[in-house]
Amino acid sequence: MSVPVPEYVPDFRPTHVVPRSGLPAWEEPDPGLPTAPLDAFLPVRLVDRTGDWGRVLCSNGWTAWVDARLLVSVPDDPPATGRPLTRTADPRPLIARAEDALGRYRRAAEELGAGRLDGEGFRLRTRGLRVGMVVDGESVWLYDAEHERWVYCDGLGLSTYAESAAPSAEAARPAEEPEATPAGYEPTQVVPQVDPAKAAGPPPTQVVGPAGPAGDER
Repeated sequence: MSVPVPEYVPDFRPTHVVPRSGLPAWEEPDPGLPTAPLDAFLPVRLVDRTGDWGRVLCSNGWTAWVDARLLVSVPDDPPATGRPLTRTADPRPLIARAEDALGRYRRAAEELGAGRLDGEGFRLRTRGLRVGMVVDGESVWLYDAEHERWVYCDGLGLSTYAESAAPSAEAARPAEEPEATPAGYEPTQVVPQVDPAKAAGPPPTQVVGPAGPAGDER
């Protein structure tokens, strides 16, 4: 339920605006509780955040929950004289991650084509890689696998273009990079355990991978 607020919010300072396509809204961070959608370019203030969900406050005091990933940030006031300029949403780290992921896929594909890697090894080497990039002159669209969204880049900054997953109440976690598999290494096959209460006989033996450093129990 929205927190009661005055009919008018004095000194209202928006932190975001609604994108040009408008924005669906909900009474709670729950897809089953929709409410009136927000108009395009409506100034709002982000006052709460739960994972991908964000509670926004409008200038008239009305609050609602939205997909905070789609809100367009309002630039801060210019820094005072003498302070260095700062840049938000720097596109270079995301571009570097896309280049790295594509390079790793290319190297694995070359080894597969040369016969130095079999199909199972290729699957293990490329597991977890997700990359997407469209370049059209000065405009670039990049897939941000960490936040499951497409972002638009104009060379200076990033803005969300489209999301590929519904809002989540859990905070986004960085994607884990798959470990490189050494040449000739045969991975240990892990056999799922069977519930002893549902199977006759003694419980099955659990197969584990190579032991870690001393004191590291696996």
